[in-house]
Amino acid sequence: MVELLLDAGALLGESPFWHAGEARLYWVDIDAQKIHRTDPVTGTDETMGLAEQVGCIAPRAGGGLVAALENGCALIDSWGAAPRAFGPAVLADKPEQRFNDGRVDAAGRLWVGSLTSDKANPAATLYRLDPDGSLTEIFGRLTTSNGAAFSPDGRTFYHADTPTHAIRAYDVDPANGTLSGGRIFHQFEYGKGRPDGAAVDAEGCYWSALWDGWRVVRFSPAGELIQTVELPVQRPTMIAFGGPDLRTAFVTSAGKNLTDEERLGQPHAGGIFSFRVETPGLIQRDFGA
Repeated sequence: MVELLLDAGALLGESPFWHAGEARLYWVDIDAQKIHRTDPVTGTDETMGLAEQVGCIAPRAGGGLVAALENGCALIDSWGAAPRAFGPAVLADKPEQRFNDGRVDAAGRLWVGSLTSDKANPAATLYRLDPDGSLTEIFGRLTTSNGAAFSPDGRTFYHADTPTHAIRAYDVDPANGTLSGGRIFHQFEYGKGRPDGAAVDAEGCYWSALWDGWRVVRFSPAGELIQTVELPVQRPTMIAFGGPDLRTAFVTSAGKNLTDEERLGQPHAGGIFSFRVETPGLIQRDFGA
């Protein structure tokens, strides 16, 4: 049963991850320029304001966070600390782009992509940020980089360019962080939701939140649809697993750009939702710096 965990009213809730040591759910509201951490037991929600949009966050091995901001990545040493630029500000001369979805691999590298507001020009890019601060372009010609996730063994990388309605899978060389063998993992029907953020569970099944789709879906490692969870909001954005047994699914959502009529039908748009699952998830890996 889906429950409303937090009636957050987020404009664009995204990038949830479970911090096991703190027993808190971290997530961001991109458009509000805020990082949140929520206690699912008490419902307490703390916020940290930033000076720019924050596309995604992940925990760091030494404590604190790595964050992908509008123009580049940054390190946040502790809750409330000012971000320190880390790596090149690769989007500084691309005002139509900002960083978006990301995922840390088993080697502590952040795979993070951009999106472009110029939808007629697929100029967004997927990058790999290494713990030494180097930023490598993986592939380009994207519009909205999303759905980044790794299989439990780290040898398959999943990715979605949201407007294509397709999830693609790639073979990963874990040693050098390169991809090969790109193929369609699942092609969604147009008009029934687009693949946004994602997570992989302990059985290697890929969960995708469907923007404008009112649901999250679970695929087998072979790309077969095996579960659908309907949600009371039109724009779920990303899923993460947490709780003491990693069997609670948390889903962020967006409340922006809804008509008055649409908002009446989903008064909790922008909220954080939760439901229980049989198969536990995987803990978000720590960034290595």
